[in-house]
Parts: sequence; C-alpha cells; structure tokens
Amino acid sequence: MDLKNGSVVAEFILLGFSGPWELQIFYFVTFSLIYSATVLGNILIMVTVTFSSTLHSPMYFLLGNLSFLDMCLSTVTTPKMITDLLTEPKTISTWGCMAQMFFMHYFGGAEMTLLIAMAFDRYVAICKPLHYRVIMSHRLLNGFVILSWIIGFIHTMSQMVLTVNLPFCGPRVVDNIFCDLPLVIKLACIETYTLELCVIADSGLLSFICFILLLVSYTVILVTVQQRSSGGLSKALSTLSAHIIVVTVFFGPCIFIYAWPFSSFAGNKILAVFYTIVTPLLNPIIYTLRNQKMLGAMRKLWFHHVSTTQNF
Repeated sequence: MDLKNGSVVAEFILLGFSGPWELQIFYFVTFSLIYSATVLGNILIMVTVTFSSTLHSPMYFLLGNLSFLDMCLSTVTTPKMITDLLTEPKTISTWGCMAQMFFMHYFGGAEMTLLIAMAFDRYVAICKPLHYRVIMSHRLLNGFVILSWIIGFIHTMSQMVLTVNLPFCGPRVVDNIFCDLPLVIKLACIETYTLELCVIADSGLLSFICFILLLVSYTVILVTVQQRSSGGLSKALSTLSAHIIVVTVFFGPCIFIYAWPFSSFAGNKILAVFYTIVTPLLNPIIYTLRNQKMLGAMRKLWFHHVSTTQNF
C-alpha cells in the first residue's frame, strides 16, 4: 500500500520524558548544557586538528572526522528532544520522523565504519611502526572516509527504502524521545514481520559484528605487543584505552537496543539518551582530557589567536 494513498497519519507523537514541570525544566537545562558541550567540544577538536601542524597525522585526521559524525548524530535528535520538553503535545511530522531515522542510521553506519578504520590505524602504528606513514597514506585515509559515508548511506537506504512507503493509519504514539525505527515500524497498518527481521539483521547484526571485529583487532594488537616486548604492553594499553572506551560506549547501547528492538522497557529511553546525547560528548572528553598532545595543540592555537588579536 502506498503511503500517500493509504495513510491518514500526518504526524507522530513522541512520548519523551514525562513528569512534573520542574523535572521537565531540569531535563531541559541538563540536556541543553550537554548538547552545547557536545557541539563546542567536537568543533574544537575539528578546528584543532585542521589548523595545528602537530596534529597532521592519520590518527588525528580520523579523529576529526569522528568528531564531525558525533556532532551530526547528536544534532539529528537532540534539539528536537530538548524543545519537546517544553511543549505539549510532542509531535513530529511523518516526513520529519522519516528524516530522523534516515540520518540517524546514516551517521551511525558511517561512524561504525570509521571506528574500524581507527582500529586499523592503531594496529599499523603499534605493530608496524616503521611502515606507518607508507601504509597510512593520504589516499588510504581519504578512501576510509569516503567508504564510511558510502556504507552509512547503504545501511540507511536498505531500511528506509522499505519503511518510507509503509501505511500508517492507526496508532501514532512512539514511546521514545525520537523516532526509533523498530518502534515506528510497529505502528504500520500491515504485517511487518519480514521488515522487522530486516531491521534486526541490518542494524543489530551490523552493530554486533563491527563490535566483535573491533574487540578482536584490539586483542590482536595487545597480544602482538606482549609477544614482542613485555614492557610495551602497558604503553599499548595506554594508547588503546581511549579507543576501547569510545568503542564500548558507542556500541554497547546500540547492541542492547537491538537485542529487544520491538518491545519497550523501562531503560529504553535512558539507552536512547546515552546513545544520542551522552556518547557524542564522550569523544571530545576522552580524546582531549586524556591526550596531552591534543591539549598542547589547543593551548598553542589559543595563544596564537590571542597574540594575533592583540597585534590588531
């Protein structure tokens, strides 16, 4: 059934967070601060990587792209969620809902691929340091970034091409803070069992397989380093710890959500907040506060900016 001819639903209702007015204000202030910090932090990383000559290396090039994806992923859902805290009812148009789901899976799929590229970068840097610059060439780095966007597009289109034409003619309440694909599919007026399996196979298995591949790659790195030098293991752990933390906090909620994709539970909204709001903030925190080279580059750029301003 075609959406245009068969649907009488023009908008969906997002339940979001319920509670007294004071609690809504608390959520509004808290999430506004977190989102502002996310945007500013990731922009700061991108600017520093772009203009600092000391950070013109493959790892920081990929990190700058990761910051861009994190900022985009958060921007897809967070501003709408924040404004909904002060409005009733919390509605979103049908096509606005489709756009949310499209870009969430677009940026999410691209970020998964980029995290694998970052794991490969760390493998080459630690296990093949003498060939690092040769292997991690500009051509390969640009290829990784382009590939991540292509895979993200394929990932989202493989689901949205089937979802966008679903007829919605009955219930229109989505029990989440944004349009979550599995929950929206449940509202269709036709049997969606096959599509539900497609969503699980596409998003759930993709997240799980990427997560396992990343863990295996980091394990291989640590085992290789330990075999070569027992003293190098602690240094490798120090280098990889930030990457492992980012991978865990990104894939953990995602895998958990798709483990029970078509049922609501108490922690569903909390996981959604963690995945779309908290996780994009952790990237600038982990890669700046724990990275002396990044902090030094930021200070150098700031002093240069101040001295240039004073000269004028």
